[in-house]
Order: sequence, then structure tokens, then C-alpha cells
Amino acid sequence: MEDNSLSRNESVDNQTRLKTIIETAVDGIITIDTRGIMESVNPAAARIFGYDTAEMIGQNVSLLMPEPDHSLHDGYIARYMRTGEGQIIGKGREVLGKKKTGKLFPFFLSIAEVKLQDKTIFTGIVHDITDLKKTEERLRESESRINSIIQTAVDGIITIDTRGVIEMVNPAAARLFQYEEHELIGQKINMLMPEPDRSLHDNYMHHYHDTGEKRIIGIGREVSGLKKSGMVFPLYLSISEVQLTDRKVYTGFIHDITQQKLSEERLRRYAAELERSNRELQDFAYVSSHDLQEPLRKIQAFGDRLKTKEYENLSSQGKDYVDRMLNAASRMQNLINDLLDFSRVTSKGKPYVMVNLEKVLEEVLSDLEIIIEKTGAKVEHTPLPTIEADPTQMRQLFQNLISNAIKFRREGVTPEVKITATELQPKARLTSTPGDELVEIQVQDNGIGFDEKYLDRIFNIFQRLEGQKYEGSGIGLAICRKIAVRHGGDITARSRAGVGTTFIITLAKKHLQ
Repeated sequence: MEDNSLSRNESVDNQTRLKTIIETAVDGIITIDTRGIMESVNPAAARIFGYDTAEMIGQNVSLLMPEPDHSLHDGYIARYMRTGEGQIIGKGREVLGKKKTGKLFPFFLSIAEVKLQDKTIFTGIVHDITDLKKTEERLRESESRINSIIQTAVDGIITIDTRGVIEMVNPAAARLFQYEEHELIGQKINMLMPEPDRSLHDNYMHHYHDTGEKRIIGIGREVSGLKKSGMVFPLYLSISEVQLTDRKVYTGFIHDITQQKLSEERLRRYAAELERSNRELQDFAYVSSHDLQEPLRKIQAFGDRLKTKEYENLSSQGKDYVDRMLNAASRMQNLINDLLDFSRVTSKGKPYVMVNLEKVLEEVLSDLEIIIEKTGAKVEHTPLPTIEADPTQMRQLFQNLISNAIKFRREGVTPEVKITATELQPKARLTSTPGDELVEIQVQDNGIGFDEKYLDRIFNIFQRLEGQKYEGSGIGLAICRKIAVRHGGDITARSRAGVGTTFIITLAKKHLQ
């Protein structure tokens, strides 16, 4: 009696345990009879299909199927019972289910046939794979997007294995090296390299694998490539190392820099030619000015002798000739001196040092004290900054501009000159580099002004808008422009005839030494 009682207790325990497992399972569990009628449904299955358990028990399992399975399911069971041929029973596969709402969803269905004492039932395990299918779809979309980017990229992309064998080539890389893609796949990457890299590439890879020392991987550098035609061309190569599940691959990104190199070479040659031309012009101006000095001194010397010793013996016309000759010689002397100053701006430029423009302006105003007092000129200025510059040329710049402002004054109007400075940064950078930070200096006067249609002329050498009315050679503003350009900036002006002029000068705060 006790053995039978223990046996019954164990059976009850097993049934309780089994029921608990079924009730708490994450996957759905449904049992049907040979007619397809649902006999049991666990909570997970009811939840997956959106029904209450009571709504499902006693219903044909085809309730949970979309067409055509909904109409054909009874035929599936009948054929299996007759022939033993099953499409899912004992195998399992991915199928579509239909929720109470009518929404279709994917799930993995495995069915087992269970023969009881008095009947046969079928137990189906339902594993909802909606999230898995979404993930797979996202992965497919991601792969498609990445593949689209690779296939349409302007730059070449090549993937190789650890032996240097090409596994993938995008169209841009194939075009760049003048091959068809199938001609490259499976070949060694060194076929795209000229010597000596072609022979040494395997050693490069062995050295990296042995030591971990990187020459291009993760760094990138300029190298040479070899086209199918045999032409060698420059390219920028950056390589990334990718660890896959079971192996390592290397992906190279190839940017053709042929046009960049050609442009750099043209620019280098142009700069060299420009430097040579400028040097010749400076030498010509300097030598010519020096050569003109000697005959000019003789003209001035003999003219002075005529005026001091023979002047009274000359006719009135002769005296006029001597005076005009000496005036012309004096103007010629000033012109030669200005020309020498112009040629020295670049050729005799001093190294850049920190220059306090406030102090430079004070010294210039001190030098111009006599003409300022004579004309009653008023010169005002805001604080000026300290920059890297050639101090002598900064003095020359301010002296020319302030002298001009006083010289070209209106009749009966007291000259007024206002000097302001503003710091600029045309390009936003995290850290400034030479040329990024500028100082803008404005020199404003109330003088005669000029028509702005002549703006492109006033900074050219020997250009004078006022003819002979005002003294000067027409070189002063040309010197100002040359100084501004040498200091990483430029000069322009705003003006109206009879109102006044504002000269706007930009200067770099720092320079490449």
C-alpha cells in the first residue's frame, strides 16, 4: 500500500512540475487533436496571438493562420494521418501567424506527435521571431547601405587578408588602377605597387605581424601606385585593421592625388618664377636708381655753380632755365629716393619682432610734429595692439598714411585724422595658426577724397590722381600696399570726392618665421 501511495505522490509531483514549466514558459505551447482542435494553450501562446486562453481552447488551430494555410490546414492533418507525410511535424520551420487583431507576424514552429493511451495529439512550440526578423532586416539594410557607399565611393577601397590577397575591390579602385574587378580579386596586392615596394610588401606584412610596428596602418601616408598600363601615380593611402570573428582583414582607402601634385608643382614653379622676377625687378630698380644718382649729382652741382657764380650774367630767360632745371633735378632726386624705398620693402625687410603699434604711432607723430603744428592738424587714435612685424616698415606705413591725410587737405578746413584698430578672425579655428588672426587699422581723414572708380589705380607705383598740384612721386601708397602684403594683409580705401578718405589696412598678428 505504501509503495502505491509513493508512486501516486511522485506522479502528482511530476504533473505539477510539468504544468508549472508549461505555464511559465517564454515560448507558446499549444496542443491539438487529430481534427486540429486546440485542447491546451499556455499563457505565452495566448499572449503571442493576442487572445485569452478561453478564446482559443476548443477552436480550430487554423484560427491562428493567415491564408492559404487557414483554408488548407485541415487537409495537411488529414494527409499526414493517411500517409505519414508531414511538412513541419518532427522538423520545424519558420511560418507566419495571425494575431487576433489580424496582424501577421513571423514565428518558428516545431511540432511533435504524441501518442497517448487512447489518442494521438500534436504539441506545437511557438517561438516569436518578430524582433529577430527586425534585427535581420536592419542588418540587411545596414549591409546594403554600406555596400552602396562602398560601390559608389569616389575614392578607391580595397580589402586584403593577412597574406596580402585581395578579397574586395570597389569600382573606383578598379577604375583608378585600370583593371576590371575580377582581374584583381584573388591576386596579391603588391601587383598594384611599383618597385621597390612590390618586392618588399610581403616583408612589410611579416614585420608588422611579428612586431606590431605600424608604417601605414592607422596612420596613412603618401605612396605610389602602379596602373595596369605601367604608369606610376601618387596616392594617399590609409589602412584600417579589422578583426572579424575568425580572422583579420585590412581595408585600404585610396585617394588619387595626381591633380593635387600637379597643382603643387605648378604652384612651386610659379612661386620660383615670381621670386626670380621680383628679385630682378628689385635689382633693376635698385641698380637703376643708383646709376641715376651720379649724373643727377652732376646736374645739381653744375646747376648750383651756375646759380652762385654765373647767375647775374644770365638773361632773365637763362635764369628761368636754371631755376626750372634745379627744380626738376630736385624732383628727380626725390623720385629716385622713393623708388629706392619701394625696392627695399621686400629686399631689405628685417626679421619680424613683437612691435607695439601704439609706440610706433607716437614716434611717427613726433617726427611729423612740425607739419602738424603748421597745418593745425588734429590726430586722434584708439589703443593700438602689439603684433609681429618689421618695426621700420610699420613706421613707414603710418608715416605715409598720416602725411597723405595732412597733405591732401581741403582749403580752409583743419585736417582731422582718426586712427582705429580692430582685431579680426576670419576663420573659426580651435587654435589659431599664423594668418588666421588679423588686425584691421583704419586711417580716416576729412581731406579732398577721390572718386572710388580710381581705387584700383591709387596703390600702383607712379599713379597720381591730382597731377602736379601736390608734391610727391606717387609711390607712397604703393609702398603701403607692399608693406601690408608682406605682413600677411592688404590695403584698400573708401572715399568720396570732397568728403574725405578712409584707408583700411589688414595685418596678420603672427607670421611663419
